[in-house]
Amino acid sequence: MDKRSRLWILLATVTIVAVLVMVSAVFAFWLPFHGPGMPPYYLPGDIEFLYSAKAVLSSVNVALLAFLLITYLDIYRKTRSEFTIGLIVFSIIFMFYLLASNPLIIWAFGYRIFGLGPFTILPDIFTLAALIVLLYYVFKY
Repeated sequence: MDKRSRLWILLATVTIVAVLVMVSAVFAFWLPFHGPGMPPYYLPGDIEFLYSAKAVLSSVNVALLAFLLITYLDIYRKTRSEFTIGLIVFSIIFMFYLLASNPLIIWAFGYRIFGLGPFTILPDIFTLAALIVLLYYVFKY
């Protein structure tokens, strides 16, 4: 598959992931929470937007990292380089970080996070920048 086709597949995948996660985040963070026998309550302030944005950024980062992991596995298959094994291990550990920090995963396990403000999404913005740099070099060569 040529670079142009891979790029279009990557962009389509990232777009689909972003839309699906945004819809899920609306149901998870913008609708009232309530437990058994408890009245519903709403999240305070702009926290709904921040956690929705974090969920989208984190999920897009997972999609980008999955693409990088597949690329690294293909490179390793061709070259058998030990450096590529390090990149594969880095990618897998980084994937665990992204999954563990995704608010939808946290919400699915019944936990809530409050009060971080813009620091909620800053790590994911930096992660996105790092992944874009890695992908730039994948498509450059």
